[in-house]
Amino acid sequence: MIVTFVIAIAAGCASALMFASIISGALISLPLLYLAPLPLMVAALGWGPLAATIGGIAAALSVGALFGVAHCVDFALTVALPAWWLGHLVLLGRATDTASNGAAPASPVLEWYPIGRILLWIAVLSVMTTMAALLMLGSDAEAINSALRELFQQLVHNIPVQDGDATANFDRFIDRLTKITPAIVAFAAMTRLILNLWLAAKITQTSGRLQRPWPDLRSIALPPMTLVAFCVAVAFCFVGGLLGMVARVVTAALLIDYALIGFAVLHTVTLSLNGRAFWLACAYSAVLLFGGLLLPVALLGLADAVFGFRQRYLRGRPPPLPAS
Repeated sequence: MIVTFVIAIAAGCASALMFASIISGALISLPLLYLAPLPLMVAALGWGPLAATIGGIAAALSVGALFGVAHCVDFALTVALPAWWLGHLVLLGRATDTASNGAAPASPVLEWYPIGRILLWIAVLSVMTTMAALLMLGSDAEAINSALRELFQQLVHNIPVQDGDATANFDRFIDRLTKITPAIVAFAAMTRLILNLWLAAKITQTSGRLQRPWPDLRSIALPPMTLVAFCVAVAFCFVGGLLGMVARVVTAALLIDYALIGFAVLHTVTLSLNGRAFWLACAYSAVLLFGGLLLPVALLGLADAVFGFRQRYLRGRPPPLPAS
């Protein structure tokens, strides 16, 4: 227990320092802020969710004492709460009886919490934190958009404008940027939590403290009702006001989940392809270089949810040859 407490405090201090580094204004503070949940997630996966709870509370209180209540709440919602809850879900498992004759197996078989449901929870947490951040700017969509527009105008007020046409184009650009900003924030929140959880799992697996076996990421699947929720969110994207803004945030978050399913499809259907690693590397590089290609990958994930491409491909593959 003492070791867990020490690890928790150390992880909390590291997360708090990484979170507070943005105050310095240095460029290195951006990746540090992005990776702020990582120490608490490592503590949660390696020493249990209690370690993340202790470290998160200590870190949040320290941030609040030094920088104010607003930063304390921000840290708790965007760093401590996701680290604790996702760590809890990753280690959540139950014993299942797999014996065919009804007898208890010699050793209990654990059924771990599905990765697809963890991805769905990441989307829920991302939507919550994104909307909390936006509602700090205003109580309705018009107030939020006005605050964002003023912020962007202040950031670029030093850019020289030559004529009236350029001014009009610049204003249209600001308006479009204001409209897509909630979706961009949700995208950043999703990628932040997914990357930190993956890194934390890799670190704890390398250290030998990960209690859960590494899952087969090619087989991840979202709950069936996720597709219904996505369709409803897309439909409400065309509604104005705060409801439309929430719908766009939910749509952006779920698109990231379906993009991951799309990559799982690519990993599955290229199993028998010569030079598989090269083609997968090309696909990932293209998405990184041209972010817009993430949408076709997400559409592939959506199509797999409807038509079951992976199941059909695996059923059509010939059985493996017997070992000689």
